[in-house]
Amino acid sequence: MASNGRNHSPFAGANERYAENVNPQFVRMLHTIGFDRTWVSSDGAHIVDDEGTRFLDLVGGFGMFNAGRNNPAIRAALIDALERDLAHSVQLGVSSYAGELAGQLLARLPRSLHRVLFTSSGTEAVEAALKYARAATGRPRVISADHAFHGLTLGSLSANGNPEFKDGFGPLLPGFEQVPFGDLDALEAELRREDVALVLLEPVQGKGVNLPPAGYLEGAQALCRRYGTLFCVDEVQTGFGRTGKLFALEHWGLEPDLVTMAKSLSGGYVPVGACAMSRHVFERVNDSLENAVRHGSTFAPNELGMVAGLATLAELDRAQLVERSARLGRLLLELTAPLRERHDVVAGVRGLGLMWAIEFGEPKRGGASWRALERRQHGIFSQLVVGPLFHRHHVLTQVAGHGLNVIKALPPLTIAEDDLRLFVDALDDSIKRATPIPWAAIRFAAGAGLRSLA
Repeated sequence: MASNGRNHSPFAGANERYAENVNPQFVRMLHTIGFDRTWVSSDGAHIVDDEGTRFLDLVGGFGMFNAGRNNPAIRAALIDALERDLAHSVQLGVSSYAGELAGQLLARLPRSLHRVLFTSSGTEAVEAALKYARAATGRPRVISADHAFHGLTLGSLSANGNPEFKDGFGPLLPGFEQVPFGDLDALEAELRREDVALVLLEPVQGKGVNLPPAGYLEGAQALCRRYGTLFCVDEVQTGFGRTGKLFALEHWGLEPDLVTMAKSLSGGYVPVGACAMSRHVFERVNDSLENAVRHGSTFAPNELGMVAGLATLAELDRAQLVERSARLGRLLLELTAPLRERHDVVAGVRGLGLMWAIEFGEPKRGGASWRALERRQHGIFSQLVVGPLFHRHHVLTQVAGHGLNVIKALPPLTIAEDDLRLFVDALDDSIKRATPIPWAAIRFAAGAGLRSLA
C-alpha cells in the first residue's frame, strides 16, 4: 500500500475529511505535534504510513492489541464465521458462542465469579457493574480512586477521577466519590457509613501506570467484606496478559464480586466487553422470567465478538503471550532502570508486565528552564521526548495523561526483544536531546497549549 507520496495514496485526504466531518480539534492537535500521518497497514507491533515508513507501536490502541495487530489466527476465525452466514443477533435467542466464551472466561477468573454479562465496550461493562451493584445492595454510593479512568459514559464518568474529562459535563450522577489511590484509611472512612454499594478500582491505574502499595488491594477487598460493600476490579486495560498474568488481580490473589474487561478480549478486531459477577449479584437483578432482560445491549453478545474472544484466548495460550509479557516486562524494567542514573531529569521507571511508564521531574541542573516550561504547560516535557521518538526513531508512544510528565507504553505482547532494545536506545537518545531544555521548546509550549492523549 506504500506510495511515493501522500498525495498519490488511496488514503489521501483522510485527515482533511476527518477534520471536516468528525473532529477538527483532534486533527489540529495531531498536526501540532506532528502525528498527522495517514496509516495504511499494521502487523504485530508495527504500523505503516502511506509513505511506507514502518513505526514501532508502543501505544497498542490503548491496550487493544495484546495478541498483536492483525493477528492472523483471530482474523482467520472471523473470516470463517463470516463465510458461514451465521444467524447474528437473533435477539429472541442466544448466541451460539456466548456460553462457550463465558465458560472459558469463568474458568480463568476467580471462583467468586459465576456469570458473565457481555457488552460492546469497557465503559459499558463498568455501567453494568454500577447498575448491578446498586440493585444487589440497595445502596446508592460508589467509591473509586483519584486518577482512575473507568470510561467516559455518564456512570463511568461519574466514577472517573480525572477533572479534565469531567469538566463541563455536570451535573454527573449523585453518590460518587473518589479517595486517594492506596489510602485504606480514606477508603474505610467512606465505607464505615455502610451506604456504599460498590468500590471500583483499577489494579494498576492506566492513566499514569500507578502501581498499588503493598497490601492495598487485599486491604480494600477485606474492608468491602467487613462493611457489606461489593468489590469490583476494573481489568479493561490490565486484562488478558497485559501485566504478566492473564488478569492483574492474580498478582494479589483477589476474589472480587465483579470484574470488568474489554479492549483485547477480541484481539482488537471487534468492539466487545464483559462484566463477570457473582451469582448473588446477578440474581438480585435477573431473578425471574419477568426480569430476564433487565439489562443488555443490542450488539452484545454478537457472534463475531464471541468468535473473536474465543480465538483470542486460544492465541494467548498457544503463543504463551501471558508468560511472554511477564518476561519482557522484567527485561524492559531492567533496560530502563539505568536511565535514572544517566539522566538527571528521569525521576523513575515503573511497570508490571508490559504496562510500563517513565516519569520525569525537575533536574538538579537546569531547574530554571524546567520551571519556566512547567509554568507555561504542566507536563509538556514528556511531549519533548515523545516527539523525537516518533519523528527521529519511528517509535509511537504516548504521554500518560493530561498534566503528567509520564510517558507510557502498552506494546502488543508479541513485540520482539530486539524491538524493546531499540525502543530503550531511542528513548535514551530522545531524553538526551530534550535536555537541557531549549528556550525554543518553552516558546512552543506557551503557544501550543497541548492536551496530550491519555
